[in-house]
Amino acid sequence: MATRNSTETRRRILDAAQELVLKQGFSATSIDQILDRVGITKGAFFYHYKTKNDLARALIDRYAQSESELLRDFMQRAERLSKDPLQQYLIFLGLFLEMAEGMDDPFPGCLFASYCYESGLFDSETMGVIAFSMLEWRHVLSRKLEEAVALHPPAMEFHSESLADMLTGIFEGAFIMARAMKEPKIFAQQLLHYKQYVELLFHVA
Repeated sequence: MATRNSTETRRRILDAAQELVLKQGFSATSIDQILDRVGITKGAFFYHYKTKNDLARALIDRYAQSESELLRDFMQRAERLSKDPLQQYLIFLGLFLEMAEGMDDPFPGCLFASYCYESGLFDSETMGVIAFSMLEWRHVLSRKLEEAVALHPPAMEFHSESLADMLTGIFEGAFIMARAMKEPKIFAQQLLHYKQYVELLFHVA
């Protein structure tokens, strides 16, 4: 029971911290603000996280893990639905597009972007978590694109890693635009453009 309660307390701390950091940045987020949201004492907080930097690392580790799980889950779903790597890639994009189209409010933001804006606050290992996550996306997506090229000659040559990175760039940029302009559908619109571009590259009618 104690272990379960401890795990739940850590989750609540991280949930509160993430919401605050996405809203106002890490430097402006105080431990007292987190305590107020969670309803725990400073002693309880420091039992789980010895310093604010420890919290920062735990927060980005959890976020990176969720990003990895989303990537793997959507790609595995796509691979179950088709044996063709091109169709798998398009289905993968379609799953994200479906998710984006269901958003009525702007996406709350990306913790990776929030950390990068304040990168001077974090050590190299913490920032390395972000780079590793983005490299994982690049690796998984570029490999799938290369498999697609082997079976479906594209209309023009392209660099698979660059095209994979383009999707990450759309995610990050669309999140910012959607929040700044209060237009949640921007995310879905940009994803659709990317999907259509891939279809044109591979002569998909």
